[in-house]
Order: sequence, then C-alpha cells, then structure tokens
Amino acid sequence: MELGSVVQFLDNKSILVTGGTGFLAKIFVEKILRIQPNVKKLYLVVRAADHKSATHRLHNEIIGKDLFRNLKEKHGKSFTSFISDKISVIPGDISRQDLGVQDSGMIQQISKDVEVVLNLAATTNFDERYDVALGLNTMGVKYVVEFAKQCVKLQVLVHVSTAYVSGERSGLILETGYSLGETLNGVGGLDINMERKVVDDKLNDLRLQGASDKDITIAMKDLGIHRARLYGWPNTYVFTKAMGEMMVGEFKGAVIVRPTIITSTYKEPFPGWVEGTRTIDSLAVGYAKGILTFFLGNLDSIVDVIPADMVVNAMIAAMMAHASHQPPESIYHVGSSLQNPIKYSHLQDYGFRYFTNKPWINKDGKPVIVGKVRVLDSMDSFHRYMAFRYLLLLKGLEWANAAFCHYFQGVYSNMNRKINFVMRLVDIYRPYLFFNAVFDDLNTEKLRMAARTSLVEEDMLCFDPKCIDWDDYFMNVHIPGIVKHIFK
Repeated sequence: MELGSVVQFLDNKSILVTGGTGFLAKIFVEKILRIQPNVKKLYLVVRAADHKSATHRLHNEIIGKDLFRNLKEKHGKSFTSFISDKISVIPGDISRQDLGVQDSGMIQQISKDVEVVLNLAATTNFDERYDVALGLNTMGVKYVVEFAKQCVKLQVLVHVSTAYVSGERSGLILETGYSLGETLNGVGGLDINMERKVVDDKLNDLRLQGASDKDITIAMKDLGIHRARLYGWPNTYVFTKAMGEMMVGEFKGAVIVRPTIITSTYKEPFPGWVEGTRTIDSLAVGYAKGILTFFLGNLDSIVDVIPADMVVNAMIAAMMAHASHQPPESIYHVGSSLQNPIKYSHLQDYGFRYFTNKPWINKDGKPVIVGKVRVLDSMDSFHRYMAFRYLLLLKGLEWANAAFCHYFQGVYSNMNRKINFVMRLVDIYRPYLFFNAVFDDLNTEKLRMAARTSLVEEDMLCFDPKCIDWDDYFMNVHIPGIVKHIFK
C-alpha cells in the first residue's frame, strides 16, 4: 500500500462533508485548508432551514472558532474571500433523501463535482430519542450512500462510526463489519425498515393519546434503550451506529473509520483544542468543581482515548489509500488500547495532580480543594452507596411530605428527579465504566506503515498513539485545554 503525496491528492479536489458543524468536521476542514489551499471545494452540509441560516452557522460555529486562528493569521485580510472561494455551505438534513437539500441545481452540481464523500453527521448522545438517532445514525447513512452513488466522479466514501459498536464484548475486538440484520446476542428479526415502522407506530400512538412533548421524548428514549438491548447493544447510540454500518456495507468500496474516545488535539493546528464536553471530560469538570464525589468503575480497566487530530489524519490516510487502489481492508479502528494503553487509575492521578496544583476558582473567587474520590468498583457497591447516601433520605422526605400535607413536595420531587437521572446515566454508561476489551488495529497499522514508508510529506499524517507520552499530554495539553475551552 502506497499513499504518495497528500498535498497532490488534495489538489483541485472536491469533497462533500456531512455534519459540517461537528467537532471532527471542523478539525478536518481546517486541516485540509491549511495543508492544501488549492483544494477545489469543500461542500459542507449543515442542518439549517435556508442558505442564510447555514451561512450564519458557518461563520459562528465553524470558522469563527479559535481552531482557525492560524489560518486567519496566514491569510490576513483575504481570509474571508479565501473561505468564500473554498467552502460552499449547504443547508440540509441527512435524515432525508438527497440529504434534505432543496436546491435541485445544487444537487446536480455536487453530484457532478464531488470526488470524496465524508460522512461525519451523527448524534452522539447515548440517551437520544430513538426516532432522532435512527434518523441520523442509520437512515441518514442510507441517504448518504444513495447520494454518493449519484456522484459520477466519486473515488471514495468514508463513513466515521465508533469502535463501541462492539457492545459489551470483552477481549480483543477485531476490525470486522456487520451484515444486514446481524445482532450481538444472536436474536433474529432485526430489520431496519421494521425499526422505522416501530418508531412511526409508537409516535402515532402517543399523538393519538394526546401525549405532551415531554412524554413523547421520554417514551422515545425508553424505546431506543429497549430496542438496543433486545438485540444485544447497551444503548441507542451504538445500536443505531451499528445499523448505520450495515447501510455502508451495502456500498462496495466504502471505508469505515471507528475512533474510540476522542480527546483534544495532540498537535494540530495547535495542542489542546477541544469543543463540547467529551465523555471523560465531564468527569474532569465535575471533579475540578467539587461535584464528583465518587467514581464508579474499575480503575484497572483500560480507557481507550485518541486525540482528535490523529483521528482526522487516519481518515485522510484511509481516504487516500482507498481512492487510489482499493485495499481489501475496509474498517479501521483508531484508538490506543492495543498500542499504548492507559487506565482509569492514570486519569484519576492526572486529575488529582493537576487540580491540586491549579485548583478551579469557584463563583465566590475561592479555590476548590480536591481530594481522592471514593471508588465504587461494582454495581452492588454503587447501589449500597446510593441507598445509604440518598435513598434513605428520599424515603424520609417521602414520609415527611405525606405527614405535613405535601409541604415538602417540591424538595421531594426535585431530589427524586435527580436520583432517577443519576441512576439512568449509570445504567447507560455502565458498560464503559467496566469495559474489559482492547481494539485490534491491524488494518490501521497497515495504514500507519504506509504513511511512514510512502507518504511524501513526512509526519503530515501522524496517527500513531505510540508516540504519545500520556503524562505529558494530559498534564500539559488535554486538561489545560478543557479548562480553557470548556470550563464555564
């Protein structure tokens, strides 16, 4: 496998990117414009009602970010005209045919012009409404594939999934795909069209019953969890992403990239850029602010993290490899658990050391003093902790509320809602807190080898986790990055 020149590959190239306002999409767009300003066109599909709204999102949610500061400095006053020339923002909705693009002329232009399709659009909420998740993560992929088939110059379709479509399997998880209707637990009957019907029927029933928007949302979330677990997946997100992969599998020559837990940038365009609270970052935020008082999970478990710019580099490398000569591999795990593993205990240590030396300053201007959090290493210990710490108090409030003619109803309802929220979150995230697997990356290693030996621009596409010093990365890059870009 030979990659050649990434600069030459991107020269005069037209690329369609769905999910244009997403975290990875922004990093991808910035990278392409920085390393090859002679790219012909980046068509960014963003969720918007019209072109004016889409343009507003482009300027406020994409190029207006600090991520683009190096490009702005490089182009100076010509930055705006450069962006206008290289980026076409397209209002659309991938959960609909033709990506929800209403302008037939634009559809024809894209289908005649585009050589690479990169599907990044998704909802990553583990507890998403089933109708929303199915629409974006599954049916959206179907519509992207159908659109890609219309692109007469198409060289490659790259679909970004997640390594956690593997569910709760343990051991070494291989880079293998899913066939239509395949399930994790062997239960038969999974039919994607039937899943759409299940959603439609449920929504119709709820509307006939006069259900409120809130009740519909709750019912749709519960339905997603139920359908996922019926077929062996732990939550709605990974279930709908797995079905999305089944849609991609029907398209010969497509590439699936499966990142693990994505963290802030390692080097490009600068270290530590992050946006939104990623999975493990919510733990750091809660810990620094003194909200997180205990941790549920196995501290000896491997937590598979990978910097965002490495994911983007792997995407580009896969794009180049498959656009030129279609290697037999089609699925790439992009993570660190096999090559450079890190444990939850390391994350605990990094957080303690960092926020002991640089404590978070609260609203009152006082530093938050952090300590070692209590570790609950099993679900049984968690349930005992919750029962002793909160459920007994809740029961007492329930009795007092009844005795005093519902005087404490507000306090009781508020506490009950918070406890139920925590219990639901724990139920959804439990598989990852006790995850006992590593992701094989043989296919990805072949890509890395090709980049090392045949890429003309040496080091331009680094995605080797072995080069990461985790201590340095977390203490000097990632945690400072989330403090700067996330903490409020």
